[in-house]
Amino acid sequence: MKLPFPGRVLALAVLSTLSLALPLSAAHAEDKPKVALVMKSLANEFFRTMEDGAKAYQQQHPNDFDLVANGIKDESDTGNQIRIVEQMIVSGVNALVIAPADSKALVPVVKKAMDAGITVVNIDNRLDPDVLESKGISVPFVGPDNRKGARLVGDYLAQQKLKAGDQVGIIEGVPTTTNAQQRTAGFKDAMDAAQMKVVSVQSGNWEIDKGNAVAAAMLNEYPDLKALLAGNDSMALGAVSAVRAAGKTGQVQVVGYDNIRAIKPMLKDGRVLATLEQHGADQAVFGIQAALQMLKGEKPAVDADNVIQTPVELVTQP
Repeated sequence: MKLPFPGRVLALAVLSTLSLALPLSAAHAEDKPKVALVMKSLANEFFRTMEDGAKAYQQQHPNDFDLVANGIKDESDTGNQIRIVEQMIVSGVNALVIAPADSKALVPVVKKAMDAGITVVNIDNRLDPDVLESKGISVPFVGPDNRKGARLVGDYLAQQKLKAGDQVGIIEGVPTTTNAQQRTAGFKDAMDAAQMKVVSVQSGNWEIDKGNAVAAAMLNEYPDLKALLAGNDSMALGAVSAVRAAGKTGQVQVVGYDNIRAIKPMLKDGRVLATLEQHGADQAVFGIQAALQMLKGEKPAVDADNVIQTPVELVTQP
């Protein structure tokens, strides 16, 4: 149907208005950055808590950024985490907030992201500073002093339940990660200061089943073992099961790190002596905030080592 002349003029005016409005709307959408949060294993309650914290923060600030959250199947699946980061690069995210599964192996793909113009913030497990420097890049780190946190847990164990000369074992996380190395160092600091004997350090890969197998092997090899210091609560859960299976509940102390929900009843009844709260949700939020600052051309409040340090708190029987 052909419109009369006045109708044609009105239609053209409406179309003109829409043609102006649509690009402005699209430009506004482009102004809202897309932030990718890439974590380690979502089978670990700690990282589910981290994801929940990030999503809650985005829901509180829906006009400030969009969030894409990803995690890998297990803690040592470095290859898949690299692929996730590559997917985020291709999808055109503006910022990447990453808890790397490996402190060295993730550096090349992080550099690839930065070369593509993506702002990167490192949380939870620090990327290796020397490898970053060798690639000519600098990435701010948001997270706790893991050595200090583990020292708090180890000191409490020594003061409450051990005596000089007692044998203890350390169940370490993935050994190529900085946070695993630092927690082991903190446990050793505490044990050395209290004159305990660390008879074994073995990796439980941050996982319940592997932590259980390592704990069972230690208990079998060292019948006089008095304590198991686990680098995270998932491995501590596995250690508790191994202690029970060995008939040594109450005789062998277990400590962990992360303060996940599953550990709370064990703290209450003494199956776990202590753990460490490192505020996973806050790490994600602080990482996102730092990334958004950097996207605006602002410098986040890092210290001389390019770190935004988050708090650690000893958690014991309620």
